[in-house]
Amino acid sequence: MSDLFEHAEPPPPGDRPAPHRPLADRLRPQSLAEVIGQQQVLGPDAPIGVMLEAGSLGSLILWGPPGVGKTTIARLLADASDLHFVQISAIFTGVQDLKKVFEAARIRRQNGQGTLLFVDEIHRFNKAQQDGFLPHMEDGTILLVGATTENPSFELNAALLSRAQVLVLERLSLADLERLTQRAERDMGRALPLTPAARDMLQDMADGDGRALLNLIEQVAAWKTETPLDTDTLSSRLMRRAAKYDKSGDEHFNLISALHKSVRGSDPDAALYWFARMLAGGEDPRYLARRITRMAIEDIGLADPQAQSVCLDAWQVYERLGSPEGELALAQAVTYLALAPKSNAGYMAYKAATRLARETGSLAPPKHILNAPTGLMKEQGYGAGYAYDHDAEDGFSGQDYFPEGVAHPVLYRPVERGFERDLKRRLDYFAKLRAKRRE
Repeated sequence: MSDLFEHAEPPPPGDRPAPHRPLADRLRPQSLAEVIGQQQVLGPDAPIGVMLEAGSLGSLILWGPPGVGKTTIARLLADASDLHFVQISAIFTGVQDLKKVFEAARIRRQNGQGTLLFVDEIHRFNKAQQDGFLPHMEDGTILLVGATTENPSFELNAALLSRAQVLVLERLSLADLERLTQRAERDMGRALPLTPAARDMLQDMADGDGRALLNLIEQVAAWKTETPLDTDTLSSRLMRRAAKYDKSGDEHFNLISALHKSVRGSDPDAALYWFARMLAGGEDPRYLARRITRMAIEDIGLADPQAQSVCLDAWQVYERLGSPEGELALAQAVTYLALAPKSNAGYMAYKAATRLARETGSLAPPKHILNAPTGLMKEQGYGAGYAYDHDAEDGFSGQDYFPEGVAHPVLYRPVERGFERDLKRRLDYFAKLRAKRRE
């Protein structure tokens, strides 16, 4: 049998089957009008639409999650502007490669042809490499279109950002994904063998990523089945796409911000949702324990002094139990914080005290509250006139404890919520006594 294969003649070139083209490649839009989604940048009154209408396309940074059309849009912009399209990736391109790209673009320009240089993962270039684009952008050698999944404000040089407009691309909506599914079915000439609920689940699995959806569709279309598959069968055959989450990237900060603001906004349901999203993305529960303890200090403070203890106890429970039971203790702490009375009075008082301390420099405390362990210090007036509060009426002397020349400021302003309501009454009480003692 092996001899048959060894001596078999290859089929003539005309008889060879055409190489398989992935569905995502076959469905790549041929014009900007065919792009699904992103009308906030492609529409007639949107930035790209306006630029093309005016014939004045400028350098762009396309910021958005994977699978939303960044590469496709860049390629179609080159077509629409009659520019030569060059694509590179910051992951695989070095300084020498960039020099060759710029030199080729310069020659192309001398021959009357412009160049649209598409740089994927542009945020991975270092500062020097990013600076290398500037002179070629300024003299018109290239029109730069960069693509990034990270926040350009943090990852790109200010000089580069000043020469390019940042456009935000959004994850595809369920309606967009349904349109993409229908386009795929037309290309394949048949409907997917799925129940309506399973069809919805398939689109959910893509998590807003059009490329991921087309890959899933291609897998489902290859299955041989007599009846539509339901959600249970689909979930057993396909794995849900992992949620986009980078523990050191932009998504990390977006989600912790969402969690913090949900707690501050007294919404336990939203707070638990974002807490769960971060855990599902692989976040370290210890990081979350630290952050929720910070929330208790910053946003609840003395309105509920127990909140801090609840967080510390939950943290300790997690350290003793580990996952997954320990995470429930943290979730309960999140719920407690969301429902606790809120006050940032302690936080604001501390910030105000810090500012005052910087402004007053090294002013000494008033001499009457300084100890005088030596005779010389007594001669200098240390401790003179100090009133021992326990000997005073109501246990309160009303003396001034700020440096001389600093008027007694009001730094701590408790709110009329939770335990701080009681603290406010005490503060008002001492303020009245202080005024009375000074009459």
